[in-house]
Amino acid sequence: MTRPGRTTAPPPVLGQARRKRTTSPLLGPLVALVLLFLFNALFTPNFLTTQTLNVNLTQVATVVIVAVGMTLVIATGGIDLSVGALMAISGAVAPMLFLNPPFGNAALGIGLAFTVPVLVAGVFGLFNGSLVTRFGIQPFIATLILFIAGRGIAQVMTNGQLQTFSNSTFGYIGLGRPFGIPFQVILMLAVVALFAWVVSRTVFGRYVLAVGGNEAAARLAGIPTNRVKLAVYGISGLLSGLAGLIVIAINSSSDANQVGLNMELDAIAAVAVGGTALTGGRATILGTLLGALIIQLIRYTLLARGVPDAVALVVKAAIILVAVYIQRQRR
Repeated sequence: MTRPGRTTAPPPVLGQARRKRTTSPLLGPLVALVLLFLFNALFTPNFLTTQTLNVNLTQVATVVIVAVGMTLVIATGGIDLSVGALMAISGAVAPMLFLNPPFGNAALGIGLAFTVPVLVAGVFGLFNGSLVTRFGIQPFIATLILFIAGRGIAQVMTNGQLQTFSNSTFGYIGLGRPFGIPFQVILMLAVVALFAWVVSRTVFGRYVLAVGGNEAAARLAGIPTNRVKLAVYGISGLLSGLAGLIVIAINSSSDANQVGLNMELDAIAAVAVGGTALTGGRATILGTLLGALIIQLIRYTLLARGVPDAVALVVKAAIILVAVYIQRQRR
């Protein structure tokens, strides 16, 4: 019972500090994105057109989808280096299903092509999680195994051959435009909205942050830490599988050597720039979306001015360095 004359409200200074910590992770990326947008609106020809908007959004959609899963993994204090390889595996499985449909049923082949590759990638994600939780292997090493072997698995499944196809039903996931909006952008926004809600409004989201903040304390509090970590690696695998389907649908081909190449770096960069703590315990899905958009817009800005893509990679690395430095200052 609260004694008379005492209050449970936080002191004003503490309350201000808490509000500052709550708003600051999104404020910086949002300001940076607005400044980039205004700069391009003023100085880049044809920037304020529907075509330019669609180009930037479609190029960033798969990065955001993968980065959302990466955000959850990093929030638990881990990392997932295998996302690009899982995209390649998913991209290798899908054409095999609808080019050679079971029982000769084309509709069944398409249905399986949308689901089985994603589930396969999810199972590989659970494999990563089991290495981390059951065998106590460091996440960097555990996911490095599939980073190396995953693309090889995809190449073995396809005999190292480029799989080309022309299937309008499957291609809709990467090329469809309901109401003029790229379908992959709708998927991206749906994934962001879903997991932003999961992190901020569900018990599972609280568990993810608690595990990343202090795993030992979370375990003592009764949180099933191993199951939470297993789940986030599984989710990361599922989202990687989905991104793999989008990439091969856009290209109407599946190349195990190229699908998802360097995606793990892009995803980690989006998470870092978006304000999620790389040490775990704090995550913002909306920040990850902003981080990916910032990186994409910077790349677009440089390319629009004739700067080589190789230089854009150096700029991206510098941005990540600045983001990590800012995170250290916050701690």
